[in-house]
Parts: sequence; C-alpha cells; structure tokens
Amino acid sequence: MIKLIYIIILSYFLAGGIGFYLINRHKPIQVARKSYTKFGVYFIIINLLFFSIVINPVFFKYISFVIIGGGMMELFFLHQSTGYKNKGIFLISLLIFTALSYGLFTFSLLNKNLILFSFLTLSIFDSFSQITGQLWGRQKIVPKISPHKTWGGFIGGTLVALFSAILLHKLFSGTLTELLIIATGIIVFAFAGDLAASWYKRIFQAKDFSNLIPGHGGLLDRFDSLLAGGAWVALSAWFLNI
Repeated sequence: MIKLIYIIILSYFLAGGIGFYLINRHKPIQVARKSYTKFGVYFIIINLLFFSIVINPVFFKYISFVIIGGGMMELFFLHQSTGYKNKGIFLISLLIFTALSYGLFTFSLLNKNLILFSFLTLSIFDSFSQITGQLWGRQKIVPKISPHKTWGGFIGGTLVALFSAILLHKLFSGTLTELLIIATGIIVFAFAGDLAASWYKRIFQAKDFSNLIPGHGGLLDRFDSLLAGGAWVALSAWFLNI
C-alpha cells in the first residue's frame, strides 16, 4: 500500500511540475528559476517527511522538535529585529504558538497511518492551493494580509485535498464521516495557520521569518500549516477516539 501511495505522490508532483511550467513559461528567467527552486526543495522536504513517517515515526517526532524549536527562535528573532515593538502581539503569538506546538508534538505520537494520512492531505492542499491559485485565482481573499491567496486557489486546493483524502481512506481507521471531518479541519486549520503567520510577518514588517530554506524562507514559512493542521488532528483524534 505504501508503494501505491508513493506512486500517487509522484503523480501529483508530476502534475504539479506541469502546473509550475505553465505558470512560469512566460516569466523572467530569474523569477522562473526561483519558482523551480522552491518546487525542487519542496519535493525534497515532502520525501524527507514521508519516509520519516513510513520508516519509523520517531524520526518524524524529532523533526517536529526541530520545527518547534526553530519556529520559536524565528518568532523571537523577528520580534528582536524590530526593536521589541508590539510586545503584546508577540506575547499572544507566543502563547498560540506554544499551544500549537504541544498539538504538533501530540500529533507526532499518534498512530503512524493517521499521521501519514493527515500529512499527505495537508501537503496536497498546501501545494495545489498554490498551483490552482496561480493558474486560475483571480479574487483575493485577504489581500492586506496575504496578497497571493485567492478563492480559486483555496477552492482548488480543497477539492484536490478532499478527493485525495477519500483516495487514501485505507490509512484512516474511522468512518467516512470522521474522515471528512478530519480532512476538512486539516484544510481550515492549515489555511488559518498560514494566514496567522502572514499576519505576524506583516505586523513586524518582514517578508519571511528567515532564509533557512531556499525558495521558502524560514521553518515557520514552510511549516506553519503543519503546526496548525497537526494540532487539529491531535485534538480531533482525542475527541473521536481514533
């Protein structure tokens, strides 16, 4: 089953690669190169996380620690870079981040198949919302916070992610209704986490949290949706007892 799932992932990446080509074929070389770098690094990250879950989830737990520790440092450094302004917002953000971090850690301790199901659903939403948004997105959702997010991207990513979640149902031990609840929540929380991170950067007048990951920015730029989505799954798993 894992082999079939990986073939599905590769098929999605092939579709994504075609999408990126269509998006960048008429753009300046430097812009296109940056986009392809982002796509290539994303491919490496997805494979790293996928195999860390499949081979031994303890590796994913260690990666979660890195995301949590590195993310907290990025919050502090961004606050420091502005001369410690907006202390109230920083403290509230730190409390929210701490709660989400506990959720992500709890998520990393769940059943391996549930972790894999959730991670794949979230990653598919994240990637295809970007691709469909750049291809067909016209109406922006919250331009003052995140100007690149469009209704076309959100709807496109949601449809592909929900379809994929149903396709991956063998990884999920609950009912179809519970599967759809979990998958929908992943989408909503991932989107909200991404928006919250963008809002924080706007407040502190930064484009990225750091330049640690080529083409992506910092750990929070890349994993903000995983923090929020993972916390949702951990909470849902406790309520639904799955």
